Amino acid sequence: MQKVIIIGGGIGGLATACILAKKGYEVSLYEKNSNLGGRANIFEAEGFRFDMGPSWYLMPDVFENFFEFMGEKVEDHLDLIRLKPSYRIFFKDDNKIIDMFSDLERDIPVLEDLEPGAGDRLREYLDKARQQYEIAKDGFMYKNYDSIFDFINFRTMIEGSKLSVFSDMDAYVSKYFKNDLVKKILQYPLVFLGSSPYNTPALYSIMNHIDFNMGVFYPQGGMYTITEALVKIAKKNGVNLVSGNGVRQIIVENGKAVGVELESREIVNADIVVSNADMTHTELNLLPAQHRQYDEKYWDKKVLAPSALIMYLGVKGKVDSLVHHNLLFSQDWRKNFKQIFDDPMWPEDPSLYVCAPSKTDLNVAPAEDENLFVLVPIASGLEYTEEQLEAYADKVLTIMQEEMNIPDLQNRIIYKRLYSVKDFKQDYNAYQGTALGLAHTINQTAIFRPNNYSKKVKNLYYVGAGTNPGIGVPIQLISAEMVYKRIAKIKQDSPLRGEGNF
Repeated sequence: MQKVIIIGGGIGGLATACILAKKGYEVSLYEKNSNLGGRANIFEAEGFRFDMGPSWYLMPDVFENFFEFMGEKVEDHLDLIRLKPSYRIFFKDDNKIIDMFSDLERDIPVLEDLEPGAGDRLREYLDKARQQYEIAKDGFMYKNYDSIFDFINFRTMIEGSKLSVFSDMDAYVSKYFKNDLVKKILQYPLVFLGSSPYNTPALYSIMNHIDFNMGVFYPQGGMYTITEALVKIAKKNGVNLVSGNGVRQIIVENGKAVGVELESREIVNADIVVSNADMTHTELNLLPAQHRQYDEKYWDKKVLAPSALIMYLGVKGKVDSLVHHNLLFSQDWRKNFKQIFDDPMWPEDPSLYVCAPSKTDLNVAPAEDENLFVLVPIASGLEYTEEQLEAYADKVLTIMQEEMNIPDLQNRIIYKRLYSVKDFKQDYNAYQGTALGLAHTINQTAIFRPNNYSKKVKNLYYVGAGTNPGIGVPIQLISAEMVYKRIAKIKQDSPLRGEGNF
């Protein structure tokens, strides 16, 4: 029975703890914050219950596979509701508002209204996206890569030729659709990947299959119930979960990770160390210089996913113009992304995402009031004073009042908390305050993304958004399975199935 220490209790860390403990390892997990869950965090204030980070439940098949792999059932842990509509979109271009239902019979007429002929092209586009998703899931997404030859093999050449890897999403979508509003609808899921349509591989059109064909769900009680489910499964399998005591450094002897020193100065020995902390933080702050794979110059050259201005709002009375998920798109799409990725500044014409979970869940706000989670993507590393942050938040609230038809919003706010770049740095040791990690650019996908094991330190592994396969809650479940495969030397490309694997 080997001893494993996991650094960080995000979704990836918790899922890894669950798998390894189920496999028979002696697992201890150390989280520096008082709550487990990482960015999938929660807080309560004045009768409102706020999910602090992830708010979309997508890729239900990945959740089902993970729970089955653990000998569990999703329905025993999560009360899932399919959202109808999946989301509402507000366009500044012409004050148009549309609802999308993840139901082609309802969604195609909406797109046809925007661009005649778009319906047939959407079916063709989604058929290819579905094929690409199945190929990626069964042959690429769950696969560990050690060299370029693991990526470029016979199966990759045959099936990978069906994938759109080397063109960007904007160019790919533009082959099918000409209307700017339609293209924005198909490109908005890239926000979940922390990327721009102008530098993200067209492979990620699979996100449109996830959206249009698989649907959008919500677990009653909020997204934190996913964290709670993982904690319950971890405890059931004997994981020692410690919060409020982070890791100060990884101890390396003779080129091998042999334990950690905690912030409390306690030394804990281990045979294996898995870091779910920010990968840059792990490399630059938890390891001695001679044991780092990458220096600060390496990380400075990487493209980071955006940070965010998040507003947690408690609003008096109902907001009739909103549904559970709401998107407001900027008019100049390219300029907005440029001000996030290329010329960092507060976006002049921001895109917004507003989640109103109180539309679905009666337990997240006082009766007759509304719980709003407002997210504005901004550049990582952006510097600001608290006065500047407040001023920009006021600008966003004014835009919401006018563009999303929420009269007198600012005067109805009974609770407000702002959360941005500095908070991501402080709470999650996030490099440059990124909200998500490394963006999914062409040069930061699959074989080109930092690997999930250290080439300098034996028995040191990584799980989370900084390594493969990348960003997103369901993706962290896959990342955990990939670490298990790595540790157990399992070469299977496709998802592991059921308890037979144990």
